[in-house]
Amino acid sequence: MDLIPAPRIALPDEDGRRFPFGPQPVLDAGPGTGTAARWLRRELGAATGWELPAAAAGATAELRLRLDPDGAWDRGPESYRIDIGPDGAELTGASPAGLFWGAQTLRQLLGPDAYRRAPLPGRTWSLPYASVVDGPRFGWRGMMLDVARHFMPKDGVLRYIDLLAAHKLNVLHLHLTDDQGWRIEIKRHPRLTEVGGWRPRSRWGHRASPLWNETPHGGFYTQDDIREIVAYAAERHVRVVPEIDVPGHSQAAIAAYPELGNTDVVDTAALGVWDDWGITENVLAPTEAVLRFYEGVFEEVLELFPAEVSPFVHVGGDECPKAQWKASAAAQERIRELGVDGEDGLQSWFVRHFDGWLTARGRRLIGWDEILEGGLAEGAAVSSWRGSAGGIAAAEAGHDVVMCPEQQVYLDHRQAGGADEPMPIGYVRTLEDVYRFEPVPPKLSPEAAARVLGAQANVWTEVMENQDRVDYQVFPRLVAFAEVVWSWQPEPGERDFAGFEGRMAAHYARLAAQGVDYRPPGGPLPRQRRPGVLGRPIEGAPPNV
Repeated sequence: MDLIPAPRIALPDEDGRRFPFGPQPVLDAGPGTGTAARWLRRELGAATGWELPAAAAGATAELRLRLDPDGAWDRGPESYRIDIGPDGAELTGASPAGLFWGAQTLRQLLGPDAYRRAPLPGRTWSLPYASVVDGPRFGWRGMMLDVARHFMPKDGVLRYIDLLAAHKLNVLHLHLTDDQGWRIEIKRHPRLTEVGGWRPRSRWGHRASPLWNETPHGGFYTQDDIREIVAYAAERHVRVVPEIDVPGHSQAAIAAYPELGNTDVVDTAALGVWDDWGITENVLAPTEAVLRFYEGVFEEVLELFPAEVSPFVHVGGDECPKAQWKASAAAQERIRELGVDGEDGLQSWFVRHFDGWLTARGRRLIGWDEILEGGLAEGAAVSSWRGSAGGIAAAEAGHDVVMCPEQQVYLDHRQAGGADEPMPIGYVRTLEDVYRFEPVPPKLSPEAAARVLGAQANVWTEVMENQDRVDYQVFPRLVAFAEVVWSWQPEPGERDFAGFEGRMAAHYARLAAQGVDYRPPGGPLPRQRRPGVLGRPIEGAPPNV
């Protein structure tokens, strides 16, 4: 069985028998299984033409859904079991989420055409006799999607939620604000999107490229768009983590509201939304007025992302240049008032303020690993991006950690060393490299290792101008990542990459049926290349930091 991610236990029938479905199978959805039943009727119904009517009393349905939270599940609340035999298929979940992941496995077993949006003429359907028992290694299995640098319209985000769910990934981290754009409507501060949501042009390629795309770029999600995205994700057991950057990566907000910046050293009224890549010096001023402004932003964010589906709120906290604070008399006076350790202490003060503010409202702060500098409040969690060191330090100090080191799982990095790779960024990270990524560093103590919530692959979009470019960079490597965070694997060097490649041969057909513009194993197609557009390739193996 070519299942991805690989299940814990998969026992196919030795004789290769299959259960054939008739033209209109019946569905028996037990108590509490309504979400999975709706998904099966909608998604499988589109591909097969099945209506999946409810089973009559006493009849045996070809598809049966059950919840068994009190069963002998030793693989956690997201575990499931599938049994396929002469009377059809029975899916049992330890929870609604587990049952949903079982439904994803069932879809894979039906074949690539089960991912289509309309039935193919003459297509018949069957399942192999088998038993599958499965559950994930990690509870946080995510992807960060940067919609600030290049905006992805709402339908594209919904599509990516479906793609995450198809691979049993359960976190979508949405990077909603940055220097180059503000993508979420805030009612009390309308200029954040009216002004901050648009830039006049964009650098074409890496920031060293001399080329420009002179087309104005922008867009944002209305509050109803966000509610739809969150609800759509929740129905697929995907949590959405919003990121609102403070105190750096804030030029779009300052362009909209100049009083947010360091007005005593910069003419902030002359600033626009940044049209280049990299790190700008324009950061938030360390004032009480700025805190009140962002508290208002976060109040609306919390209403849009309910705690039951979005317990974490990401505040960025990374790459905050200190030059303006050093030059600002107001910032220096603030340092003296607060008694903090210079400009680094000022950044820590920003993060600690919002940690306490979010905690008081039943949420948990998470930020990039720079938030460790200057000390971190007890309940805060860390996204370890600069390598593993930040995650190790955070976990050993008792903080929860999501591992996302740029050297391993930044999917904007190039996939091969050939000259045809479009806008090549960073180190070569092949499908095999991602498959051999290990989220738990071996040097962690057992107690600290338990603090690793999981991992996520990060998708920064400076050189990904549209959905096809995102697809090309993300797939097929996200498939390998999904197996890393779901399946219980041996040590990286002992993993069966050849076996994974064999299963990928079938999985490429599933991706194609879903319309994913993935990178072919043999290299980019002519239309996927970007000749003459500079990237920033880095040679050699990435450092282990």
